Amino acid sequence: MSSKVYCVAQFLPKEGQEKALFEVLQSLEPNTLREDGCLQYRVTRQIASPFADGKSFPIAFHEQWADMASFEAHCQRQEIATFFEKYCQADDGLAADWNVCIYSDEPADFDAPVFE
Repeated sequence: MSSKVYCVAQFLPKEGQEKALFEVLQSLEPNTLREDGCLQYRVTRQIASPFADGKSFPIAFHEQWADMASFEAHCQRQEIATFFEKYCQADDGLAADWNVCIYSDEPADFDAPVFE
């Protein structure tokens, strides 16, 4: 059974703060990529295309983790907790809103063999 966890973390910057928030989010990449279990961790910004005109927050992290334990350990690191406290939850932070979701690549009724 695959234990990978996929995370999409989206951020809506406050007016005029998109560049600053993007730079702060980029600064989280080097240390996170050193974490055991981190397979991918990349912050991106939305760009215009007539073939992809969906609604989304303009900044998004695309993350892939080896397993739920690795993802949850990442979320509890001091650097990550401080980011959310300082830039998302504080009144003078850079983010107006954010949305963090995790996903699995397995169907809900996946019946993979269990090896002992």
